Amino acid sequence: MEKKDNVNALFLGPKSENEEFFKETLNMMMNEHMEWRKEFHPHDSDSIRPEEKREEVFRQTQQRTMDALKELSEKLKKDSMPWFSPRYLGQMNSDTLMAANLGYMSTILYNPNNCAYEGSPATTELEIEAGKDLAKMLGYDEKKGWGHITCGGTIANYEGFWMARNTKSIPYAISKVMPELVKGKSEWELMNMNVDDTLDLVDEVRKAGKFEEMRDYSVRGMGTQSGKFGKILVPQSKHYSWPKAADVLGIGKNNLINVQVDENFRTDLNHLRETIDSLVEKKIPIMGVVTVMGSTEEGAVDDVAAIVALRKEYRQKGINFYLHIDAAYGGYARTIFLDEDNKFMDYDKMNAKLHKEGVILHKEINWPKKSVYDAYKVMGEADSTTIDPHKMGYVPYAAGAIVVRDRRILDMISYFANYVLEKGMKNSPTLLGSYIMEGSKAGASAAAVWTAHRAVPLNLNGYGRIIGKSLEGADRFYDALVELGEFKIKDKTYTITPLTNPDFNIVCFSVNEKGNTSLDAMNELNQKIFDKCSYKTGAIYKTDFITSKTELEFDNYGDAPKSFVENCKIPGSEWDKIKSVRVLRACILSPWLISNTDYKQYWGNFINTLKKVLEEIA
Repeated sequence: MEKKDNVNALFLGPKSENEEFFKETLNMMMNEHMEWRKEFHPHDSDSIRPEEKREEVFRQTQQRTMDALKELSEKLKKDSMPWFSPRYLGQMNSDTLMAANLGYMSTILYNPNNCAYEGSPATTELEIEAGKDLAKMLGYDEKKGWGHITCGGTIANYEGFWMARNTKSIPYAISKVMPELVKGKSEWELMNMNVDDTLDLVDEVRKAGKFEEMRDYSVRGMGTQSGKFGKILVPQSKHYSWPKAADVLGIGKNNLINVQVDENFRTDLNHLRETIDSLVEKKIPIMGVVTVMGSTEEGAVDDVAAIVALRKEYRQKGINFYLHIDAAYGGYARTIFLDEDNKFMDYDKMNAKLHKEGVILHKEINWPKKSVYDAYKVMGEADSTTIDPHKMGYVPYAAGAIVVRDRRILDMISYFANYVLEKGMKNSPTLLGSYIMEGSKAGASAAAVWTAHRAVPLNLNGYGRIIGKSLEGADRFYDALVELGEFKIKDKTYTITPLTNPDFNIVCFSVNEKGNTSLDAMNELNQKIFDKCSYKTGAIYKTDFITSKTELEFDNYGDAPKSFVENCKIPGSEWDKIKSVRVLRACILSPWLISNTDYKQYWGNFINTLKKVLEEIA
């Protein structure tokens, strides 16, 4: 049976507790690299002579390097964010895995560029292996699924959008090149073919030797601003990369439709259905639907299972669309659902298993909600998924990823000569740069992800233990906010109200002075708290607790935040007038909040800091 990871052995630690191991291993990896250089044609003479190294100008040159590095170190120590500390509850960052850091640091000496295999054979293959790891973890078929490392979730979302757009245009292109394959189908039917049937047709086109001709008729040469190939439906909780993708890929913002979210900031299923029905009635195709698992502002997890079921329902009516899951933030949490044999656990046994195995420590924590469980269970049904190793994978930047259900879809976005396909090399790692959006790309990022996956199993015994601590920390933080409720500072009483019971590990909340009914005043109070608990202090090392904030505005969320404003004892009429509420936002990735001693200590620090800040504001 697979051994369990000790989470404390995986990180350098808030106080560099594992520094000896880190330095020893780093030194070993550096020595390996130095010996590698020496052993490449060892009889070649030295290029740098010993007497040259003794010259004054040589020593001065190296001293300038040393001076620059010292200056860099001072700047980094002065103004960098202490993501390693449990006092940091700001953005989606935390300490990163030693395995990933060491893998990255070791690989940059080799300076591989994963765009072209001939310049990076080792790390290109590591990237493809890491992509397979992610595909398997997300529930995709091991033979058909595929993934690769991007510089971040934004590019991964672009690639998902790119595949959706091009795939939607293919049946129309086939009707021009090989009309016999789609004989009898109307244009409406062509615009509503499902992805699998489309890819099957592409196989037939390729056999006939007309693949490139078909692509000449596809969306590449036709543009999409007219909306011919339909609309993309995204929830209001979407990442900001989606409107950018509509711009970059020529879809046009007018073809990006926001679907309302409910009061828990999940996609409103009724509004999604109404939107689809309205488009179908107008004979407007749907290019794709995006669903979010771990929204970046609230950590909300959409009811993906219901959306998958909805797609199946519409498929029976001849209505098809591409389904993409934006799990940039929440994707790695699927590891906590996988047992030591990498099998997805039964819901009625899962919570007991997590407690028995010590993945979740406190018996009062009952995670996940059934809708969250169901969402993670059906992830393999999506056509593509964005997942970021540099978030919940605890890998250093820059490392996003895109994973697809059927690797044949890569042909829809590929840029390589057709003869390569006919030589049967489609699956060769040499082609990685031919079907991705980026050009030159760091092999070090791929190596970091690969190393992390080898050191930390992608199930409850590995990543599940790290993420379990994060989820438990968020759950306890939420419960503590609810229990605190209100508190006095001198002659004033303040209330503290969480936005929602978190699906994931983000806890948003607002502070209000009891009796205040002005939304402007509450927004101003929370802005002042943020100013004293963030980078804006200008003295990070003197900041007792660090958090972030966000604005929930009508333009982005409709009236979804209104019930929260009313929970803060602000009249709904204030929301109707101001249409924006400011909330403090704590992303709890740290695995060091949940032991009794640490949690009480850091929770006490948080409350004391909040009270101290309110005293200063008053």
